[in-house]
Formats: sequence, structure tokens, C-alpha cells
Amino acid sequence: MSTTARRSLLTDWTVVVPVVALVALVLSWGRDLPGFAVGIVALCLAGAVLAAVHHAEVVAHRVGEPFGSLVLAVAVTVIEVALIVTLMVDGGDKTASLARDTVFAAVMITCNGIVGISLLVGALRNRIAVFNPEGSGAALATVATLATLSLVLPTFTTSKPGPEFSTAQLTFAAVASLALYGLFVAVQTVRHRSYFLPVDTGQGRGEGEEHADPPTARAALISLGLLLVALVAVVGDAKAVSPTIERAVAAAGLPQAVVGVIIALLVLLPETLAAVRAARRDRMQTSLNLAYGSAIASIGLTIPAIALASIWLSGPLLLGLGPIHMVLLALTVVVSALTIVPGRATLLQGGVHIVLLAAYLFLAVSP
Repeated sequence: MSTTARRSLLTDWTVVVPVVALVALVLSWGRDLPGFAVGIVALCLAGAVLAAVHHAEVVAHRVGEPFGSLVLAVAVTVIEVALIVTLMVDGGDKTASLARDTVFAAVMITCNGIVGISLLVGALRNRIAVFNPEGSGAALATVATLATLSLVLPTFTTSKPGPEFSTAQLTFAAVASLALYGLFVAVQTVRHRSYFLPVDTGQGRGEGEEHADPPTARAALISLGLLLVALVAVVGDAKAVSPTIERAVAAAGLPQAVVGVIIALLVLLPETLAAVRAARRDRMQTSLNLAYGSAIASIGLTIPAIALASIWLSGPLLLGLGPIHMVLLALTVVVSALTIVPGRATLLQGGVHIVLLAAYLFLAVSP
């Protein structure tokens, strides 16, 4: 690498910002931050989100779809799972429902928020958003099955009191979740990869990115490393500002579950921005891959990790949803199926999904 290239790399904001955000994470971890420090960490978090989206696009351009969206979804989820397990180990009984609340928030945000915004953007650009119903339908079926097995059934099982699985039931749910996730990845990337590729609508890509030469292997590896750094910083900085969020939520008299919703919104920002940018470029299938892939990874990796961590976790593990959330989940699955089956969507479908997300957020604040 030439001296000029090294200098350009060192001054590129997409390189500097993730490193600065990671330094902010190290300096703030485990400390009670004053107001100005929280503001600085929040700015670092926002910069890390933008940098993560940039590096994810570089990697995606190199490896192609659907591998690009898979890299971002899995990377975010693995770090998120590590954060959940860490909080549960340190939090005791008060974090008994943390995994359930976080996973359900991720499902609602991805299946209604990311999908809804992407459909709105795509429909505004081309009047009709076009995607592949075979791939999206398979992903939606996987999300619905995973969510029902892991979040609905614990409410109705009778081996243990409360919305909990017995040890044998939790083991089955973990193995089934991991097996379904592995099967989905194999179908998405190998067996039926064409089902998850963007549909050519004849409208052009709008920004010429399809005609640009893919980055070199070296550049892609550098971006992959910086993507991981940025995502660690996003999740860690979100954790660093969470005590301030908790105090603000408590001062406002809101339910404690609102904290988990806010953290989930922050952690899923990279996927949201990447999905919206893909929709603007007439790549709706990429947006849906990001949305449903993130939901599948969130459940398929979190439940096995929690099952393994339960070996040394002392408190209860509440996984079953309450009646309100089960109704919202069922409505989301039905509406999503009606959206996906035709392979085409208008502003109306996007608006319906946004309203469902708004209902979830409102009921989180006012149950």
C-alpha cells in the first residue's frame, strides 16, 4: 500500500469514527456518566452506526447478495446475544425477561419497522415495490415458526409454573431454533440462492452502484474488520448510555420494558439504514433479506445461547409473551403473509406495517 493510500485510510471518517467509538466504549464501560459524557457517547454511537452501514455495503459489494445482508445481520445479532447474556449474568432476577423482551422487540422492529419503511421508500420511488415472494415467504415462515416455538409456547406449557420452559423443553427449543437457522442459511446461500436475489424491475439502480467495480479482497477484509469494530461500538455504547435511559424512563413513570425497546432500536439502526438505502436503489429484496434475516438470527442464535447460559444462571428465565404481545405477533404474521405472497406492494402495505410498529411502541409505553 502506498504512502498516499495509507494517509487516506488514516483520515477516512469511516475508519476513524469506529475506532473513536470503541475508545469511548472502553473509557465509559461500567461507569456512571455525567450528562456531557452521555452526549459524547451518543454522538460516537451515531457515527459508528453510519460507519457500520458503509462497511457493510463494501463487504456486500464484494461478496454479493444474499451474503452481504447475511454478514450484517449475523454480525449484529452475535454481538447483541453476547450483550444479553452478559446483562443476564450480572442482573439476577430483574433480568429474567430480558431475552424475551429484546427478541420480541427485534422481531417487531424488523418485521414491521424495517419492512414498512423499506416498502414505503420503494413504493414512493417506483409506485410499486417488487420482490421475490419465494425467498421472502420462506424467511417469513421461518420467523413465524421460531417466534411461536420460543416466545408463545412457554406461556401455555405446564411443566413449570409461569411463562417458562422446563430444562428439557428449553433444550428442544434451542436445538430446533439452531437447526432452523442453519437450514435457512443453507437454503438462502446455496440451495435456492436465486430466491433471495434482487428482482430486476427494469427501472435501473439509480446510483450506478451495480456498474462500479467490486472492492479488492484486501479492501473488503479491512471493511469487514472495521464493520465488526463499529458494531461492537454500537452495542457497547448503547449499553453505556442505558443507565441514563433507565433513569429517564423511571422519571417519566414508564414501564421498565421501554428500556429494552429503546436499546433494540439503537442496536438495529445499522440494518435499518442499510435496508432503506437498498430500497432507494430499487433493491427491495435486499431490504427484506436484512429485515427477516435479522429476525431469524435474533431468535435462532439468542435462544440457544440463553439455553447454554442457563446452566450457570440462577434466576428464572421468562420467555412466554403476554396476551397483548401475542395478538401483535399474530397480526404481524398475518399481515406480513398478505404483503409477501403477491411479490408486489404499494404504499398501503408499507403504511400498515408502520402502524403495527407504532401500536407496539405505544403499548410498550402505555400497556
